[in-house]
Order: sequence, then structure tokens, then C-alpha cells
Amino acid sequence: MKLGKVEFCHFLQILALFLCLSGMNQAEITRSRSKPYFQSGRTRTKRSWVWNQFFVLEEYMGTDPLYVGKLHSDVDKGDGSIKYILSGEGASSIFIIDENTGDIHATKRLDREEQAYYTLRAQALDRLTNKPVEPESEFVIKIQDINDNEPKFLDGPYTAGVPEMSPVGTSVVQVTATDADDPTYGNSARVVYSILQGQPYFSVEPKTGVIKTALPNMDREAKDQYLLVIQAKDMVGQNGGLSGTTSVTVTLTDVNDNPPRFPRRSYQYNVPESLPVASVVARIKAADADIGPNAEMEYKIVDGDGLGVFKVSVDKDTQEGIITIQKELDFEAKTSYTLRIEAANMHVDPRFLSLGPFSDMTTVKIIVEDVDEPPVFTSRLYSMVVSEAAKVGTIIGTVAAHDPDASNSPVRYSIDRNTDLERYFNIDANSGVITTAKSLDRETNAVHNITVLAMESQNPAQIGRGYVAITILDINDNAPEFAMEYETTVCENAQAGQVIQKISAIDKDDPPNGHQFYFSLTAEAANNHNFTLQDNKVLVLLIVTMRRRKKEPLIFDEERDIRENIVRYDDEGGGEEDTEAFDMAALRNLNIMRDTKTRRDVTPEIQFLSRPTFKSIPDNVIFREFIWERLKEADVDPCAPPYDSLQTYAFEGNGSVAESLSSLDSISSNSDQNYDYLSDWGPRFKRLADMYGTGPECLYS
Repeated sequence: MKLGKVEFCHFLQILALFLCLSGMNQAEITRSRSKPYFQSGRTRTKRSWVWNQFFVLEEYMGTDPLYVGKLHSDVDKGDGSIKYILSGEGASSIFIIDENTGDIHATKRLDREEQAYYTLRAQALDRLTNKPVEPESEFVIKIQDINDNEPKFLDGPYTAGVPEMSPVGTSVVQVTATDADDPTYGNSARVVYSILQGQPYFSVEPKTGVIKTALPNMDREAKDQYLLVIQAKDMVGQNGGLSGTTSVTVTLTDVNDNPPRFPRRSYQYNVPESLPVASVVARIKAADADIGPNAEMEYKIVDGDGLGVFKVSVDKDTQEGIITIQKELDFEAKTSYTLRIEAANMHVDPRFLSLGPFSDMTTVKIIVEDVDEPPVFTSRLYSMVVSEAAKVGTIIGTVAAHDPDASNSPVRYSIDRNTDLERYFNIDANSGVITTAKSLDRETNAVHNITVLAMESQNPAQIGRGYVAITILDINDNAPEFAMEYETTVCENAQAGQVIQKISAIDKDDPPNGHQFYFSLTAEAANNHNFTLQDNKVLVLLIVTMRRRKKEPLIFDEERDIRENIVRYDDEGGGEEDTEAFDMAALRNLNIMRDTKTRRDVTPEIQFLSRPTFKSIPDNVIFREFIWERLKEADVDPCAPPYDSLQTYAFEGNGSVAESLSSLDSISSNSDQNYDYLSDWGPRFKRLADMYGTGPECLYS
């Protein structure tokens, strides 16, 4: 007869109760011959009771109180004169005693897992005197364990992983179940493990709970996950034991046990010849059933006539082989290419080399498609030259272009007028001959950069561009010109030989070695003996040769134009820093050219001396010394006019570092210089006469 869990528990309870009742003599008071008991006023007697522990079965399910044991004293004659008292843990609340008989009962269901034992004290008293007839004694009621707790997996459910293709017996994970029953009593807490689901792939060790692989060559690519059910059963797995279960999810992790394989042995792609360099031609992929790093691969071109024209690289995300163009394609030169491409795993596992090479080959054929291309010039840049004296229609040069397509269509030429707005040039539409259409001027534009267009006659939308640089050769077609308009002023008492102006010329023409100019005075100017010209082949110096006039009446020559002797006095000058009002080089040279003993009112002979340089001496020092020396000469020479006359203001200027050196305090100076003759020169000199004349009235109002 098979017993259920409840029936079996009742059976155990009855059995335990029977054992307790049959062994009551061990739990009752027994005589002790080793320890006597002394009472006051009496002789020593032997101790009449010794307490052992009581046992009570847990989880009693009956309706009546559970009998635990009996207390009895040898003094008790059964006449009711002795009463029994119980104290300690659970006394009166859990355990009760019959004070007449000493029988102990449990009034509540006991659970060993809550409390395994109770400590109590017993005493026998004289009912009349209420005095102890036996000493108080302590005893223990121990809760007898029954198998009322099933094993539990406190850490479940479990997840674990094991590499695919692992050998049999490879450890996966260990599971552990706990049983709350008493491990020291019986087999209630002795657990064994078994696998309920997951066979034949996995097994579990009964005592340790270690799960291991049970089949070889488990392939992740076939099945990558397994669900196991593990059971733990107490009572050493015997019938009637309690059990608990947990689940274990086992995942097979990947290993590189699959080589890459191309799905096809050959591929073909069509590519237009106009596809730019670095463009993607195609994507190919070798299949690999592995994942992660085990599926990473590299591609390379190992053979074929496309080496150098194409390259293959790997897309790290998709593991595809990307074929790109390395050089421009030309249908007319080559119409197809063949590539042998290899795909190989980057991380090979030596354990699986026996499965075959972890690489594969395929053939890729690339067909180049023809595209209508624009005409191509034989040169990217044409250089031509033509003289600026060339007549209209002169041939300058020829350009040539051709249709690179197989049809080789005729080409027509034209000039991009955006690069020849003035229409200086023409081109023959059929021959490409460039000619002049207008007169050219090198001085206006020395180089013309034009763009020539070449169009297919059958498809004018296809336009090629060529570039022509036309250099204009120079001829001597421009006369020299003075660099500027010169307006020269000179004081009337300027010394002979003094440089009053430097003249230069320019020429718009451009000979290789530069220009050389020759200067001379015109025939009319050559008759004027007051000035001479020195031709330095570059520069011209006009030298003063007229005599200085002192205070003497003016003699007018009716046949002579007085304007040629006019000296401007309205320009005081800007000091040493003013290079427009005078020639600084001339001022420096005068310090050398002069003779300190020569009178300043006598015109010396013209002398042409080399001009020394004063690069190391500041200009303000030179001018200061120059003016001081002239002032000293004027002071000691009775015949010379005072040096602070009007002509010297051109040297001082505003802000001169030499400060004012003039001894002329006002227009009423005591100087013997007389400017009254200015009034006789006419209206043009009225302002000078008003400023410097000494007469009471001016000649002109």
C-alpha cells in the first residue's frame, strides 16, 4: 500500500508516540543510588528522582493534547498528598502538568524548525504544608524532527554558458539545494540531485549538484540554448522523500568552427567607364556561421588582370568585401577585368583546423561599359607667341582635339568668348587654327589666356576644353616720355653750376636689356645760355649758368621775354624733410663744390665734380653745417648780401632741427638789400613789392 505525504506523516507520528510511551520508564523519575537527598532534621537518604530529557514529535495534528511524559516521586504513595508543579519555557502556555498524577501534555502543535527544545523545571510539594518533598530539578523537552521540509534552491533559477563542441564531462555550473530539517537526525535533510529535463545533452552529479555536458560536438549553429530542470530530493532520494526543483538555462557560446564560404563561385558586375576613382564597384560577402570575432574576416585580390586598378577592403560592421576603383576606367583601352578574391578568417582556432582551410576563393568579373565622353585635347595647355605688329588674320597656332569614344565623331572648335571679350582672336571651326582678329598692343595686354571649346558634331552637348596662353611680342612702337610734368623754380642769385632739376624718361616698350635714353635741349632752348644740360644717359641735370645781379637797375630788353628770368619766391619749402622743394643731393654736393675763398657775388666757372656720398651722416647734420658755414661767409664778406635773404628759406622750412638762423627781424631790417625795384616790374610782382619794398607807396594800387 502506498502512503501519501499526509498519511506518511501521521504514520510517523503514531510510531513516535508509541516509542515514547513504551520508553516512558526512561522519562519518568527514577531512583538514583548515587546521590542522597537530605531533609532538615532527618537522616540522610538517597535522592529519589533524576530527570532525563523528554521527546515530543513535531507537527502533531491530533485534536487531543499530546502526551509528553510523566513526573513521579518515590515519596508519592498515591494517596494525593503530593502535588507536582511545572515551570520554565512554555510552562502553562505550551506544556501543562496534572498536579496529582504528574502527567505532562503539549497543548499546541510544535515546530522543530522554530524551536528545537524547551528547558523546564519540576518540583514535588507536600500538599498540606506546601513544602518540597523533592529538590527542584531541571529537564529538557526536545522536539523530535519529522521530514516536513522539502529541499529549496535559494539561488535559482540559474543561467550558464559553455563553449560549443566541448568534450563530454565539461563542467557547466553547480546548483545547491538546502533542507530546513534536522541534518543530525535521520535522512530528512540528506539531499540528492537528479536531472528531470535536459538529457541526453547534460547530466548532474547526485551528491554535488555539478552539471556537466553529456554529449560531444554540441553545435551552436544547430542549437544554441538548452533549458534544464534539476531536482533535489531528501531522504537520500528514497521513496517518501520531499523534493524541490529549479531551472538552468545553458547557452552554447561560439567558437570558430566554421570557415568562410562564398555562396557563389563567380560574380559579374557592370561598371560605366565614367565612374570616379574611389567609387564602390561591388560588395561581396563570404558566409560564416560563426559570430563575433570568430566571424571576422579579411579580403584580398590574389590574382587577375585588375591588380592595381581595383582594391578590396572589409566593412567592419557587415564583414562584406568592398571593391573600389583605384584608377580611371577607359572602355576604349580595356573592356573587362577579372579578379580572384580570397576571404579568410582573422582568428583561427587550431583545434578545428581539421575541418578544412578557413578561407575561400571566388572570381569577380567587371565589365566596363562605354560612356559618350567629351573631346580631349592633345595638350592641356598650349603656349603661343605673336608680335604686336601682326596684321589681322595672322596665324598664331593650332590646337587639336579628338573624340575618345569608339565612334570617333568629328570635332568642331570655338573660342569661349568669356575669355576673349574684346574678340582679339578667331579659330577655324574645322582645323583649330587660331588667327588674330584685331590689332594687338603688348602695352595694353602682354598675355592673353583664352579657352578653346571642342564639341562633338554628332552630340554638341559633349564639350571638351583646352587652354591657350598667347604671349604678345614687343616692338618699338612707343616714343620715350618724361616721367612727369616738370615745373622748376630757381632763385635769381642761384650759383652757376647748381643742379636745379633731375629729369627722367620712360618708354612703354620692353626690350630685353632695358632702355637707354639720350637727352638734349631743343634748338630754341639751346640758345638760352643761362642753362645747360648734362646727359647722363639716364638722368638729366639742368645747371644754372646765369650771373647774379646785385642792387642795380634792371635793364629791359624789349626783344626778350622777361618771364624766362622769373624766380618763384612763394615757396618757402618744407625743411630738410621736404624732398619736393629741392634736391637734397645737390645740397650735399654744394658743400664740396664751393670754394670758400670765392666771392658769392661773382659767377664762377661751371665745374662738374663727382658727387661724394654722405650715407653715414644724417641729413640734419649736413644741413646744419651747410647753413652755418654760409652764414659765417656772409657775415665776413662786406660785398655779399646777408645770408638770411629770402632765397635761403627753401633750406630752412618748417620744423627745422637747426631752428631759425635768420638775423632778419622784420621787413624794416637794417640790411642794405633793397627790393624797391620790384615795383618797376609790373603787376605780377605787386605782392612781392608790398612785402619787401621800402617805399611809402606801391606803384600799383
